[in-house]
Amino acid sequence: MVNLNPTSSFSISMHLEVPNRSGMLASIAQGIASVGGNISTLDITEQTRVLSRIDVTVDATSTEHGDQIVEVVKSIPEVRLTSTFDRTMQLHRGGKIRMESKIPLTRQSDLAMAYTPGVGRVCMAIAQEPERVYELTIKCNTVAIVSDGSAVLGLGNLGAAASMPVMEGKAMLFKEFAGLDAFPICLDTQDTEEIIKTVKHLAPVFGGINLEDIAAPRCFEIEARLRAELDIPVFHDDQHGTAIVTLAALLNSLKLVKKSLDTVKITINGAGAAGIAIAKLFMTAGVKHICICDSKGILSTDRTDLNPEKQEFAVAQTGTLADAMVGADVFLGVSAPGVVTPEMVKSMAKDAIVFAMANPIPEIQPELITNDVAVMATGRSDYPNQINNVLAFPGVFRGAIDCRANQITINMCLEAAKAIASLINPNELNREYIVPSVFDKRVATAVASAVQKAAREEGIAKY
Repeated sequence: MVNLNPTSSFSISMHLEVPNRSGMLASIAQGIASVGGNISTLDITEQTRVLSRIDVTVDATSTEHGDQIVEVVKSIPEVRLTSTFDRTMQLHRGGKIRMESKIPLTRQSDLAMAYTPGVGRVCMAIAQEPERVYELTIKCNTVAIVSDGSAVLGLGNLGAAASMPVMEGKAMLFKEFAGLDAFPICLDTQDTEEIIKTVKHLAPVFGGINLEDIAAPRCFEIEARLRAELDIPVFHDDQHGTAIVTLAALLNSLKLVKKSLDTVKITINGAGAAGIAIAKLFMTAGVKHICICDSKGILSTDRTDLNPEKQEFAVAQTGTLADAMVGADVFLGVSAPGVVTPEMVKSMAKDAIVFAMANPIPEIQPELITNDVAVMATGRSDYPNQINNVLAFPGVFRGAIDCRANQITINMCLEAAKAIASLINPNELNREYIVPSVFDKRVATAVASAVQKAAREEGIAKY
């Protein structure tokens, strides 16, 4: 493995006091560079003839690397470290979201309309015409982000409380990119029936349910049951959001290498929620040849340990991941760090496409295979071609909720993927630009429009 690039997710801020003398800033910069830190900002906040006070922000590769940087700075002669803090931890203090009132309460009349007695009339209106709940409450613009904390990022089963920062972050993305008010609902149970029952009880408040970080195979049953038993959209982002963005990236990558969906051989490593959903959406899009591997190798018809979701994709071929990659046109990793070697990539077909999406450490580091692939993508923001679910889920929910679709279908997901891919102008498409930036303001609007159009064509849109 090559060293990871320093990233702002492990950035630290240091407040220093140093003599106001030539060379002091250089010694600080050299010390940080000597251990691989990357200075992102350096501000002189106060300066006298004798003393300089400096704020330095440094990106590291890990918490341990950050500690190493701090120790090196402390060891520089005449440099006094007055304080330091982890910027990511600081950003999360007190949480990242809050609820605010949309209207002022400054007079008695405001209170009389917003609350009692005026609110009683609104309650009666909804009781008499239940559909007016979308008109007269927040239901028309809200999403519940539901997790049991059993599969948090790539960190594992951390539980409900520890999943909160992820769900808060998700709520921020819903608001920032689609104007939706989302709220984290982290459940202190990992029992399938309890989760389903709880979400059903909460559903009247929300216009949609976003399932998040629930482990496979339990997540499949939870989503299927809720979709069948609720009249609002239910979407497991780890499955379908990942699949949508991956398909968008694949569509544009195949344009570059001049290959078609129905002829390419695709190997997927990872047979959990994301891997299975990717395979299903790819087949809907027209892919004919998919080989999926889990930690025990190829999902083969000879194996007796496959759950129903895996059995659907069992093939006659047997062997390891290395065997599955021989001659493959595309490798997709939604699995574990470092499981792919340069030799395995070299065994792939000409103009190979590699999407190594394990986070934060991909299945193979891009630097190791730069000259061996036509297109490389990861899930990381510090490499080109980040395959990030935020390109999909805000627009998917915006579109579904706005047209009052009661579900999100695989065809809606397919059209969302096509919409994302279409935002890359053919003249701009290149091996390091296959999907739009997550900050491209066109994305959510384009996805929402595509989702609404598909919903209307399927006859599941009320508006």
